[in-house]
Amino acid sequence: MSGMRITLGQLKAFEAVARLGSFSRAAEELHVTQPAVSKKVRLLQEEVGLTVVEHVGKRLYLTAAGRELLTTCGDWLETWSRFEQSIADLKGLKKGRLGLAVVTTGKYFMPRVLGSFCDLYPGIDISMQVLNRDRLVERLTRNSDDLYIMGAPPDGLEIESERLMENPLVVLAPALHPWTNRRCIPFAELADVAFVMREQGSGTRMAVEREFQERGLPLRVKLELGSNEAIKQAVAGGLGLSILSRSMVRLDTTEPELVELDVQGFPIRRYWYVVWPGGKQLSVVARTFLIFLRENAGLLAGFAGSPRPATETTANPVG
Repeated sequence: MSGMRITLGQLKAFEAVARLGSFSRAAEELHVTQPAVSKKVRLLQEEVGLTVVEHVGKRLYLTAAGRELLTTCGDWLETWSRFEQSIADLKGLKKGRLGLAVVTTGKYFMPRVLGSFCDLYPGIDISMQVLNRDRLVERLTRNSDDLYIMGAPPDGLEIESERLMENPLVVLAPALHPWTNRRCIPFAELADVAFVMREQGSGTRMAVEREFQERGLPLRVKLELGSNEAIKQAVAGGLGLSILSRSMVRLDTTEPELVELDVQGFPIRRYWYVVWPGGKQLSVVARTFLIFLRENAGLLAGFAGSPRPATETTANPVG
């Protein structure tokens, strides 16, 4: 294999394709186009002189040469990544790229957090993926990003997490709902009304279902929607009540159609967490952002509409 002119970019593209089993998903992870990934893999195959990936039907498989190459380059890329991080640390760099994945509700405050961060570190470029919980956990499992902002960290994964601030869930109703002026509405009365909720698998939906189950009450879901904005419009239109994060309604002070009901047991106490794979060596840029989050808990709480910040570091081992 001496004399081969294989580039780092080609190896990274091949490793992502081999690991994910898809050129399009590899392109998404690497933040490039699918043709760019295909070209890198094609050039790599030309240098090796053998096919390393092949399609059988609609599925992608590694050839014998591809499996051998994956074993070799996987360890090498991990070693190179540690080298890059070490050099960045030695230089004390505060520039580079930060990859974040944020659950959909986080889009209501994370851009303002990132704005404050970029004011301090203008040399850092940021890529932020906004996803539902299931897709975010999928990216976390694949180690596709530097850090992940979400509600309750997933069970059964080897991860590290830090609690950032409260993420209270509240009951929303149209402004003209009969319960608007009631106080201390019994929780049990919620079992008799229809709800507009996020889809199965969303963090908010899971928390609400758990709350109802613990009280032995049914949750009547009349309509499922995958968008918080669509849910707000449905509630305003009288299709039912909803339970959403206060952080995504607090900023809509100009929207008089919705009110927060005074229900016993609410708000449900939840928290925002920053999460990363267990044992992962964070880049200097990721560590810089993590330190920023720790040192600006009050600022974060203000952006997210939380009553007070809370910080707690946890480890979540496999099992």
